[in-house]
Amino acid sequence: MLRGKHNAKEMRLILIMVLICAGFTSISCTMTDAGDKKPTSVIAYGDDGDARADTAMAAPPATVTVALTGDIMLGTTYPEPALPPDNGRQLFADVRSVLLAADIAAGNLEGAICDTTFARSTSKSERAYLFRMPPQLAPRLKEAGFDLLSLANNHSLDFGYGGARATERTLDGLGISHAGLQGRNECPIVERRGVKFGFCAFGHNYYTLKHKDLGKAKTLLDSLRRNADIVIVSFHGGSEGTAASHLPYGKETFMNEDRGELRAFAHFCIDNGADIVFGHGPHVLRCIELYKDRFIAYSLGNFCTPYGISIMGKSGYAPVVEVSTDLDGRFVSGQVHSFIQRKGAGPKRDTANHAATEIRELTNTDIRDGRLEISREGKISIKK
Repeated sequence: MLRGKHNAKEMRLILIMVLICAGFTSISCTMTDAGDKKPTSVIAYGDDGDARADTAMAAPPATVTVALTGDIMLGTTYPEPALPPDNGRQLFADVRSVLLAADIAAGNLEGAICDTTFARSTSKSERAYLFRMPPQLAPRLKEAGFDLLSLANNHSLDFGYGGARATERTLDGLGISHAGLQGRNECPIVERRGVKFGFCAFGHNYYTLKHKDLGKAKTLLDSLRRNADIVIVSFHGGSEGTAASHLPYGKETFMNEDRGELRAFAHFCIDNGADIVFGHGPHVLRCIELYKDRFIAYSLGNFCTPYGISIMGKSGYAPVVEVSTDLDGRFVSGQVHSFIQRKGAGPKRDTANHAATEIRELTNTDIRDGRLEISREGKISIKK
């Protein structure tokens, strides 16, 4: 049964009561219209914090599909322009069909979408790692099929709070929901085919929702669990670089920063209501896991980073991981769609399936008694 499900008479009565009341209790998680892949219904929030549809919904599907990607940085105008040709219209040409076919597509937006001139203070050598995507590239995200984007990373404030606010306004204008910054839109909910997808994101920077703050994480997950059917969590953490492919136990540090205990955090999220958890931050792929019948991807690497981020070797593996679940969030099946990045061109189809091979090998090594198997073609299934 879907969480928060009521019959049509009850829902109409509750909506009337909500509208008559002078006000109602607000909650941190908000319903948004995040695109036009599928029809989106109006949701009202009642005094008990539960979300209810204003009309009787058609019977929901038996399964839903979520497409997951890693880091996205479309091109930058700082410190010098490094931009794809034709305003990036071909960046997602090879992956668009996979993202659009999913009920929900989610990734990590690595940088600000703005034209502000203010940049955070850095050394001259670090300026090449401040990412300012010009607003004219932003429609490519909508055209590609993205519904949810994490901003909980170490580049969202490259151009200050002004740049972050401009990013949020741009995404809002495109109908793309976002999460991960403290005190902002912390847990949006998007509806597709009568199923509500809740989203929250965590990072390790002072301005993000932190994966070390388990109390805050539990609060958001509790709210999403009440108001959404499928709960998706994104996290940014871990060490970085080609030596960081293996998932360690315990805490990770990088450049003297605490980058989190990611195994424990992913398990904590599922213990507290998450159905899908996916990570990014190391700029390389990591293993996947099935935990309590829920899916975890510990790092999906670089997805569309044509400039400014190394895509040499394994850093260029750019999969879309497609996950199908039942309506209780239990994993049903999956597929690693292998792509590989080319400088200035974005992810291109990889018939050699390098990404699927890498994830399979890492999973076999790093997940003890793992329950998932991955075929050479990238099909993910539960071991029998």
